[in-house]
Amino acid sequence: MSLYAVSRDNGEALYTQIARQLEQEVATSYGPGECLPAEGLLAVRFGVNRHTLRRAIDELVEAGLLERRHGLGVFVLDSQIDYQIGTGTRFTENLAALGLQPENRILCLQTLAATERVAQRLELNIGERVFWLETLRTASDRQLCVISHFIPADRFADLDTLYKGESLHQFLAAHYGCKIKRTESLVTAVLPQGDDAKLLGMPQNRPVLRVKSVNVDERDGTPIEYAITRFRADRIQLRINP
Repeated sequence: MSLYAVSRDNGEALYTQIARQLEQEVATSYGPGECLPAEGLLAVRFGVNRHTLRRAIDELVEAGLLERRHGLGVFVLDSQIDYQIGTGTRFTENLAALGLQPENRILCLQTLAATERVAQRLELNIGERVFWLETLRTASDRQLCVISHFIPADRFADLDTLYKGESLHQFLAAHYGCKIKRTESLVTAVLPQGDDAKLLGMPQNRPVLRVKSVNVDERDGTPIEYAITRFRADRIQLRINP
């Protein structure tokens, strides 16, 4: 990259000018996970000392655009998707509204006996049959989340043979006439467990945002889905709407 001349006469701090220039370059010339040139090289390029250059990078680190990794350098972070959680949130429609192409991959679909926790959320008796559906959700080829869905098997007969990976809530509405409403969302930051890190393409020591949700059928208030979603925290910003 060519030298960039900062202005020392316009009253604007040098580090602010450098931060603005670097932000433009990150947006146009770098991809997520790429490393910036060494701070010493950048300082020479901008004609400033390392302290000024480091302060400019600090601005972008605080803004969530860059990340310092000890002993490795400064790396570009993924841009975060503003994902809304509300009473009628649907993954497919939510991402499509942002201009992203959502995809849904079925990891497993089988029948289980409801555990105490699942039975409590779905207002079932312990041991009653539930469908356990595990899905991986992506947007424009970027892994976003893994979801464990628990659905009463007796209420949704043949779901395991009819469901092919489309929007689950659209499927339940079309095939069973459900009008789905979210009634509860519990959000916690945790480390990925099991195969989640591998499925999400992320390090095992980086946190995920775990959201436990209960969805009911508005027609009679009956719980029809208990979902445990694990979002990549570096790619998702959760917006909670009433």
